[in-house]
Amino acid sequence: MTPLLTPQPPLRAIYFDVGETLIDESTEYGAWADWLGVPRHTFSAVFGQVIARGQDYRQVFECLRPGFDLTVERRRRAEAGLGEHFNGHDLYPDVRDCLRTLRATGHFLGVVGNQTARAGGLLNELNLGVDLIATSDDWGVEKPSSAFFAALIASAPCGPESIAYVGDRLDNDILPALAAGLTTVFIRRGPWGHYCATQPEAKLAHLCIDSLAELPEGLATLAP
Repeated sequence: MTPLLTPQPPLRAIYFDVGETLIDESTEYGAWADWLGVPRHTFSAVFGQVIARGQDYRQVFECLRPGFDLTVERRRRAEAGLGEHFNGHDLYPDVRDCLRTLRATGHFLGVVGNQTARAGGLLNELNLGVDLIATSDDWGVEKPSSAFFAALIASAPCGPESIAYVGDRLDNDILPALAAGLTTVFIRRGPWGHYCATQPEAKLAHLCIDSLAELPEGLATLAP
């Protein structure tokens, strides 16, 4: 007798990471280099070394200015009128078309990531047409904590088996999302994405893409 196979539930909700998934962070990286008073190429070079070593991105600041306090410096930038900022020009060009296509097919869309409350406000100003925008500041917990993905699942209109998460990192996105029982989509762009694509764990993702333009059709291949 042929064994009965349990069909995979259809994907009903798609959640997106923010940095380098939706937002090109080049502007913000450059702003930090300027604030630190170091050439932008120096900041980028140190950033690349930190990624390759698997260190937290905050180590970039520590390398360039020992004793650097990110929370304090964010406040100082804001007080100087140079606070964190991005707008529609910083959206990757494939974002809006992808979101419109997925919205038209009835998917619940969420944007969630390790972002400040200020960044959450900027995301809302982009008029992305999604159902949910939430940051780690909103939820009081950061990726890759399992509590972050528990909050994500709690915010969805379906169970984890019907949720896909799209991100550019293995440590913060793909691996913890897999552990939470989500379908995972790895996007190869930005500094983390290009580095992580060289790692064997990238093959653990259910789907690997180079652009969000590939996402709607790619998700269809995962349908039961």
